[in-house]
Amino acid sequence: MEISLSKRNKTTLAVKFMVFYKDGITKIKNLPGRRWIPEESIWAFPYTLEVLNQILTVFKDCKFYVEPQLLEECYLLQSYEKANNSDSLSNVAQWGSVQRQSFKDELLLRGYSSKTIKAYLGQAERFFNYIKGQHIFWNHQTIHNYSLYLLHKNCSHAYVNQAISAIKFYFQKVLKQNESAPYIRPKKEHKLPNVLSLNEVILILKAVRNLKHKAILYLTYSSGLRVSEVVRLRLQDFDKERKTLRIRQGKGRKDRLTLLSDTALEIFLRYYHQEKPEIWMFPGQNEGRHLTERSVQKIFEQALVASGVPKKVSIHSLRHSFATHLLEGGIDIRYIQELLGHQSTRTTERYTHVSIKDVRRIKSPLDQIDD
Repeated sequence: MEISLSKRNKTTLAVKFMVFYKDGITKIKNLPGRRWIPEESIWAFPYTLEVLNQILTVFKDCKFYVEPQLLEECYLLQSYEKANNSDSLSNVAQWGSVQRQSFKDELLLRGYSSKTIKAYLGQAERFFNYIKGQHIFWNHQTIHNYSLYLLHKNCSHAYVNQAISAIKFYFQKVLKQNESAPYIRPKKEHKLPNVLSLNEVILILKAVRNLKHKAILYLTYSSGLRVSEVVRLRLQDFDKERKTLRIRQGKGRKDRLTLLSDTALEIFLRYYHQEKPEIWMFPGQNEGRHLTERSVQKIFEQALVASGVPKKVSIHSLRHSFATHLLEGGIDIRYIQELLGHQSTRTTERYTHVSIKDVRRIKSPLDQIDD
């Protein structure tokens, strides 16, 4: 059984069971001076040596996680730690190579993508660095305070929500704490995707001279691919007869079929016959590895500069533009959803907000005023 012990304020101790412990509830109710605070999910006790001694005695078989400040100022807890000759009072917020590997293993077992695993590990690393740097202890307010800390740093709501998800996963799946500390997720931001006009797309594509780079960008736009998908293409993914491109294990571990345009196919075949790639269609510098996503992003950035298009966009804007141009061309949104691999049409519907298909039919009142 694991119990966290911290100072609620100068005169009050906070005792919290890491998981529900029926016998523990019975024992704690027999201790004098206790007070249950439901909104914080803690038992409050007077901060006295007598009370501390009673708690340590009644729960002598349990493992305590003690707030560093409390451990530092209380000789009784220090004596208890030495007497037990163990790390039973160690901080729950420990983070090192062992904890990192355990977290990674749990994510792998549940089939999370390599990108999500990397993001979650990074979020956990930053969270524990925050705890260490602020000299604070894991308690009922930690996630709440950390969320505010990130928001004050102007982190996006999506970033804060990802941090909460990573921390929640770690404490529930790795530390096996069924009850997590309360938290509030920031309201999800709804931002319009950055979209290029068809002429701007053409300018960017034609600004590329390298055949390999040209094939990458043409396929990315013409098939609506994510950068993680285009770098992982293999020859068997191309169906020249059916004019389709198979995306294997895209976002959400899903396979899907998308368009393979004649123009993109022609450029790709020229590249293929010239370079004759073996495993990956777009190999990287290291043998047996595909081109990195960052390399493709740089290819797009260079093409954008060479094209003279002034918009601040990324390579993902080619995918946004693909969807928007299809919608403006009258393609049903459900087909676009399938081509993009969206789980819900609600995700695809955001392109209706940037489409100018119907906007162009509306005449501004200013244009109706005679000179």
